[in-house]
Amino acid sequence: MFSVLGKLQWFFKEHWLRYTFAIVLLTCASFLEIIPPKLVGIAIDEIQFETLTSSRLMELITWYVLLIVGGYVLSYIWGYMLFGGAFILERKLRSNLMEHFLRMTPAFFGKYRTGDLMARSTNDLKAISMTTGFGILTLVDSTFYMIMIVGVMFLTISWKLTLAALLPLPIMAILINRYGKAIHERFTKAQSAFSDMNDNVLESVRGVRVIRAFVQEQQDELRFHDMTEDVYNKNVEVAKIDAMFEPTIKVLVGLSYTIGLGYGANLVFTNAITLGQLVSFNVYLGMLIWPMFAVGELINVMQRGNASLDRVNETLDYPLDVQDPEVPKQVDLPRTIVFDDVSFRYPETTSPQLEGINVKVLQGDTIGVVGKTGAGKTTFFKQLLRDYSDMEGNLTIEGASIRELALDTTRGWIGYVPQDQVLFSKTVRENIQFGLENASDEQINRILELAHLKDDIDHLPKGLDTLVGESGVTLSGGQKQRVSLARALIMDPEILILDDSLSAVDGKTEANIIKHLREERSHKTTFISAHRLSAVQHADQILVLDAGKIVERGTHEKLMEDQGWYYEQFTKQQMGDEEESS
Repeated sequence: MFSVLGKLQWFFKEHWLRYTFAIVLLTCASFLEIIPPKLVGIAIDEIQFETLTSSRLMELITWYVLLIVGGYVLSYIWGYMLFGGAFILERKLRSNLMEHFLRMTPAFFGKYRTGDLMARSTNDLKAISMTTGFGILTLVDSTFYMIMIVGVMFLTISWKLTLAALLPLPIMAILINRYGKAIHERFTKAQSAFSDMNDNVLESVRGVRVIRAFVQEQQDELRFHDMTEDVYNKNVEVAKIDAMFEPTIKVLVGLSYTIGLGYGANLVFTNAITLGQLVSFNVYLGMLIWPMFAVGELINVMQRGNASLDRVNETLDYPLDVQDPEVPKQVDLPRTIVFDDVSFRYPETTSPQLEGINVKVLQGDTIGVVGKTGAGKTTFFKQLLRDYSDMEGNLTIEGASIRELALDTTRGWIGYVPQDQVLFSKTVRENIQFGLENASDEQINRILELAHLKDDIDHLPKGLDTLVGESGVTLSGGQKQRVSLARALIMDPEILILDDSLSAVDGKTEANIIKHLREERSHKTTFISAHRLSAVQHADQILVLDAGKIVERGTHEKLMEDQGWYYEQFTKQQMGDEEESS
C-alpha cells in the first residue's frame, strides 16, 4: 500500500522542509484538538462535586477559545504547506510528461494512443496529487492523531476501558486491507477503460466530417455508448468497494461506542472512573471516528495513487529511441549531405523500407524524390529528421555522422512541411510565427507572396488575425498546405523538405510557388517529394524510388532520355494537363 510513497521519495527529499514543517504543524494541531474534551470532563466533575466557581469557569472557557484559535491558525498553515506540495508535484509531473512527449519519436506514439496519454496527464496526475496531499493528511491522522487520542484515553482515563473499546480495531484492519487490494486492481481497469473512451472521443471529434459524410452518426453514438457503459461499469465496481469502507467503519465504531458506554457506566458505578472522565472518554471515541475513517481513506487514496503512478512512470520510463551523443560534434552548416549505403526498416515490419540508398547532396542543390505510393519517399526524409534510430549504413553531414550531431543542431537546420498539415487552433499569423516567433508583418507578407497565399489571406474576414479553427478547419486543403509552407519558409532553413506538400494546390499555383522557391533558395538545399512531376522538373537531381530502392536518378532531361518510369509518368501527366486545358 505504502509503496507509492517509496516511489515518490525523490519528491519528498526535494521538498523535505515543506513536508516536515506541514507534518509537525499538523501533529501540533491534532494535539491541541485532544485537550478540549479533557477540559469538558474537568468542568463536569467540578460541577458534580460543586467546586466550580465563576472565575474557574471563565478560565476553562478562555483556554477553550485559545485552543480553538490556535488550532485554526495551525490548520491553515499546515493545509497551505501540505496541499501546496501536492500541487507542486502535479505541476512537475505534468511538465515532465509534456517534455517527454515532445522528445518522443513516432514509435512511442504508435504504442500509446493520444486519448490514453491525455488520461495519464489529467486523471492519473490528479490521483497522484491526492496521494501527496490528502494521502499524507490521512496517514498522519490515522497514525499520530489516533495514537495521541488512544494514549490520552489509556493514560488519563482507564486503560481497561480503552482496551475493551478498541477490540473491534483488528477486525477493521483486516477488512480494510482486503478492500485496498481490490481497489487497486479495479481502479487500474477503470483508468484503462477511461483512456480508451478518451481516445474514441478524440477520434470522433477529429473525424466528425467523415462520420457525417458516411452517415455513421448512429453507429458512432452506439460505439460511444458501449464504451461509456464499460467505463461506468468499471467505476461502479470501484465504487462498490469504496462504498464498503464507511459502513464497515461505522459498524465497528458503533460497536466501540457500545462497549465504551456499557463498560464505562459500570466503571462509574464502581467509582473506578468519574462521570466527567466517562464523558471525556465518549467524546474521544467520537473523535476516533475520523482517524478510523482516515484509515479507510488512506488505503483508498494510496492504492489509487499507486495505480496512477505506475501508469505515469510507465510513460516516463519509455526510453528515448533517438538520443544525443555524449559529446556531439560541431558543424557550422550542412554544406554536404551524403547517404552512404543507407537502409532502414520500421520496427514493426520485417521487410526494409529503404535499401542501399547512396546520394550526395551539395549546398544549394534541389533534390526531387518521386515514385509510386509507398515507394519510401517519406521514409527517406525521416532519416534526415532522425525520427528513428535503426538506420543501417551512414548518413553524414560535412563528413560527420548524423548520429554524432546534436538533435537540436540537425533539426534546427531543417524546415519540414509534411504531407499531413498540422495547424494549431490559433490565428494565421500565430501559425506562421511558429516558425519564427518574432517575425514582423513585413516578413510574413513577403513569405505569403512566396507561398502564393497573399490574396487568400487578404480575403479572410480578419486577414492574418483570422482564427483557423481546430486543425485549420476553416481553411481549404490548399490554403492549409501553403500556411504550413509559409511557416517553414519564414525560418529560412538551411534544408527545406517538402514532402508532397503541394498536392492540394492547382498546377498553376504550384508552378508559381516552385518558381519563387528557385529564386529564393538558390544557395540553400531543398528536397521536394511530389506526385506531380512538374514540381521536380527543375531539380538538380531527381531520385526515383521503388520499394525503397533508387531505380532511376539524374536530371529531368536525362530521365526523359532513359524512358523509364519517370518518362512514362511525366508523359501521362503532360497529356492529362493538355486535355484539361483544351
